[in-house]
Amino acid sequence: MSLCLIAGQGRLPVLLAEMLAEGGAPLLLAQLEGSPWDGPARDDVLTFRLETLGSLIETLVARGVTRACFAGAIRRPVVDPARIDAATLPLVPRLMAALGQGDDGALRVVLDLFQEAGIAIVAAHDLLPGLLADEGVLTRATPGDLVRGDASRAAGIVAAMGQADVGQGCVVLRGQALAIEAQAGTDWMLRSLALMAQDAGTLPAPPPTRGGILFKAPKPGQDRRIDLPAIGPDTVALAAELGLAGIVVAAGGVLLLDRELMVARANAAGLFLWVRA
Repeated sequence: MSLCLIAGQGRLPVLLAEMLAEGGAPLLLAQLEGSPWDGPARDDVLTFRLETLGSLIETLVARGVTRACFAGAIRRPVVDPARIDAATLPLVPRLMAALGQGDDGALRVVLDLFQEAGIAIVAAHDLLPGLLADEGVLTRATPGDLVRGDASRAAGIVAAMGQADVGQGCVVLRGQALAIEAQAGTDWMLRSLALMAQDAGTLPAPPPTRGGILFKAPKPGQDRRIDLPAIGPDTVALAAELGLAGIVVAAGGVLLLDRELMVARANAAGLFLWVRA
């Protein structure tokens, strides 16, 4: 057993597990309690808590794991000091300091702990290279000059957000940020705009979204082995519901899940999908 998939929620870890199973590669699955993976139930999944991280690492080493891939969304856990086990106790000062940082800082500390135990960190897109797309437009619809200006504006917004470790996406129309992504994620951000439009009778008139763009990019200086932004077919469907002109993602920095279905849905809705340098 050489690879462990630390599986969070969402489509990404399910895709990885399916691909590895098809290839016959041995795979061990681990999930954080409170953030179970969305794949089929398995008897051999290791469930751990942050308070037992040291024991998980020891178990992986004992089972011959030399590589780990972190994939999927997790909820930041609430630490119960009474549940810290003996193997994790020496790690507590580093873990507590990590929890006081932003998501990127906390993840880096966890990655360091795995690497110090001899477990290399493997990126999801190294296991499944098709998750990243080359620069270009993937759809029949193409972005015009106004949209390209909005993309430049959105790139600046996301870069500023990333410096504060806030989010990796925004919706922009004619230079105005209509919504920015936070911990709840991209689809929640889009659904919030849709709910505003539906609830216009009780809320102030929502900003128009028709013709706007969804922009996604990694944070500046982000460790690209873990927590890269991702979009999938559901994101395309929500963008179409809002009347957006299209979706713009940073080349080499955003995972495209179920790409063929994404492109098909975008073409059906008349949206563009632009992988921007």
